[in-house]
Amino acid sequence: MKLKLGIFDSGIGGFTILNSLLKTRKDVEVFYLADTKRIPFGNKSFKEIRLIAKEICTFFEDKNLDALLIACNTTNACALDILKNKLNIPCFDLINSVSELVNKQIIGVLATQTTVRSSYYKVALSSKKKNLMIFQQECPEFVEEIEKEKLDFNKLNFLSDLYLRPLLNKNIEELILGCSHYPLIYNFLRKKIDSNIIIIDPSEALIKKFNETFAISKNDGYESLSYENVKFFVTSEKDEFFKKVKNWLEINKEIRLVNLRSNV
Repeated sequence: MKLKLGIFDSGIGGFTILNSLLKTRKDVEVFYLADTKRIPFGNKSFKEIRLIAKEICTFFEDKNLDALLIACNTTNACALDILKNKLNIPCFDLINSVSELVNKQIIGVLATQTTVRSSYYKVALSSKKKNLMIFQQECPEFVEEIEKEKLDFNKLNFLSDLYLRPLLNKNIEELILGCSHYPLIYNFLRKKIDSNIIIIDPSEALIKKFNETFAISKNDGYESLSYENVKFFVTSEKDEFFKKVKNWLEINKEIRLVNLRSNV
């Protein structure tokens, strides 16, 4: 019996959660929703994100999910209560999971504008660990660059320097990638900062927490990465998303177009 799971994001950021999941177990069926029509979420208002969250719940309501894996930090920060209350299933989120990976005192967070302005990372981390110094940095252009079919490394180089500099000036000891898109350029960011600074990918913490809740039987552990039981849904640009799936995941999969019924 496979566990039915929902994963959602504005685009390809959720691939980081999907891969972290599939690298640990094979007993899952995944419904992956990308709200490509309204990407990026990170510059939208608190009210807009909460409306989008309600519509995402409506999409997942008839999927008989066992759990929801929240792959969008911005929605996590603004509408976790809506996702939990409307779906009434276990919801695993990035921000509340990541505190278990934090071991140092001076923490940097790269995130979207709306995530930073919500202060959710500061509140969540400080509630779990005392005496932390947390410095957040808005990265308004990262998501749109990472979503491009062909990465512009000159632009990424400029943006990385721009966004990292204020955090590095604070002598951070750990760096949290507070948007699920950012681990997709992990190797690029890793070269930009001192090897002593630990980079934290919250997706690893989320999947660890999920696997502790839903135990893996000895017959369902990871063997090889397979996307056979993953269904992809988008709200626009179906052909473009097909190319991104092929590029990032190296597979050919049917992409289904859906309407979340909103003018946001």
